Amino acid sequence: MPEGDTIYRTARALEKALAGRVVTGFEAGLAKLASVHDDTPLVGRVVERVEARGKWCVIFFSGDLILVSHMLMSGSWHIYRTGERWRLPRRAMRVVVRVGASRDPTSQNRDVGHPGSMEPAHAMKPHERGTRTLATEGFEAVLFNAQVAEFHTARSLQRSSQVPKLGPDVLAGEFSVEAGVRALEARAATHPEDEVGVVLLNQRVMAGLGNVYKSEVAFAAGVNPFRQMRTVTAREMEKMVEVAERYMRANVAADVEAGIVTYSGPRRTTGAMDRGDRVWVYGRQGQECRRCGSLVEMRKQGVQVRSTYWCPVCQPWVAAEGQSAERPVGGAVRVARRKVGC
Repeated sequence: MPEGDTIYRTARALEKALAGRVVTGFEAGLAKLASVHDDTPLVGRVVERVEARGKWCVIFFSGDLILVSHMLMSGSWHIYRTGERWRLPRRAMRVVVRVGASRDPTSQNRDVGHPGSMEPAHAMKPHERGTRTLATEGFEAVLFNAQVAEFHTARSLQRSSQVPKLGPDVLAGEFSVEAGVRALEARAATHPEDEVGVVLLNQRVMAGLGNVYKSEVAFAAGVNPFRQMRTVTAREMEKMVEVAERYMRANVAADVEAGIVTYSGPRRTTGAMDRGDRVWVYGRQGQECRRCGSLVEMRKQGVQVRSTYWCPVCQPWVAAEGQSAERPVGGAVRVARRKVGC
């Protein structure tokens, strides 16, 4: 499942390609979107901006129309030059937004955009940047395989049950460690028996973290992901928020001169460049902990039954009142994985 850093890079790339340009074509593979386009056509509108809100990608069009999409497990936005062959079949298409080569004269120049990256993605090759610039070519943004895509007005978006109720976005410009800690403290106060790993995934507590970061953040903070929130100290909460922000920002850093960069390689939390050394515990069940040498364990967690990875030594168990002093035990047998997912 794409996490907040993926959506941030996606929005940044879409902003560079689309913002300030006039829509010249629109297609929808979803009936509800097609119906809105029939009633209030997108052609002729200007793409005003693109934003990432947690795991949601939000495209704003002139005339108070907003396209909201969520990638869930398999969705992705691709960017192509007009007429270029798509890398996925048409049957996987959910939305196509085509824009012209020239920008709307009333819009600001947006060659350096807001948030995002495509994953999988279609990137402009380095050798092409000097001969074909963003200002002289048209683009089409294609949403593939997404199960959630809908139009809103500003008012209906505020009434939406999901987007406005997100917690502090870890990658938002206004995010602060203090805001993240307050969100965790508030959740601990109202739901003291929630497990740490479940809370880190809860988008209404902090937006943007996904399954990889959940395990990596808890490890870096030395917090067992199966501990109840009532056992977590203020310093541990602060450490988790600090690490979450540092890891995610490190994975969205971009060269502003690089044009439309839609994929920046595998997610890293260790700082290592080698693909096999890029994460601390995620996907490493049965392998030695990079810090202490103990075997990394994995166990399913929460009502969504998501895989959680941790080191039983580096992340010691702290039982809440009434809980067993025996730590939760996970599988430590190494499992062959075809790839480490996002």
